[in-house]
Amino acid sequence: MDLIKNLQWRYAVKKYSDESVNEDKIDQIIEAINLSASSCGIQPYRLFVITNPEIRQRLGEGSFNAQIHASSHLLVFAGFNKITNDYITDYVEMMEQQRDMENGALNLLKDTLIDYFSTQTPEQNAIWSSKQAYIGLGTALIAAAELKVDSTPMEGFDPKLFDEVLGLSEKGLHASVILSLGYRDSDNDYLASVPKARLPINEFSTKII
Repeated sequence: MDLIKNLQWRYAVKKYSDESVNEDKIDQIIEAINLSASSCGIQPYRLFVITNPEIRQRLGEGSFNAQIHASSHLLVFAGFNKITNDYITDYVEMMEQQRDMENGALNLLKDTLIDYFSTQTPEQNAIWSSKQAYIGLGTALIAAAELKVDSTPMEGFDPKLFDEVLGLSEKGLHASVILSLGYRDSDNDYLASVPKARLPINEFSTKII
């Protein structure tokens, strides 16, 4: 299975080369993220793809993760601060149109979602949205590995700085997790030649029959 081989190949890159990832591969990774699963299927986060060197230098201020500015592309997964009734209504209407359904055919789903999220606090909404963003992150890691693009998932960043520089708060968003993309500098990355370390499958997983 090529997927397993590609996942064995990938690791969290520490040092990137100067080689850029072509936009075709970036677009494929973005499309894979867009196809990710999300709870209730409503995609409560947005993706920002950043190559601008000045912006990335600013985003990396104070972080120990040089990959923020030293890789080819930086992906920022930004969760919603609140799940609004308007967003649910618009999304459900889009679902009806894409599935060639009558207007109002999914009213039960819409009303159920509105009833549920109206009982949640904005803080609960934000936490839930960030968890959904992590599902997208997982998809991005796998998609990148399939395309032989290196990556580094990161939490070591200043979310308030990201929110400020990218204007996320004004968009009703907050930075949840980030991912750098590029190509490993094998000569200067100490992890490039180190075997992957993982628990034995029979210790990691349990089958209950």
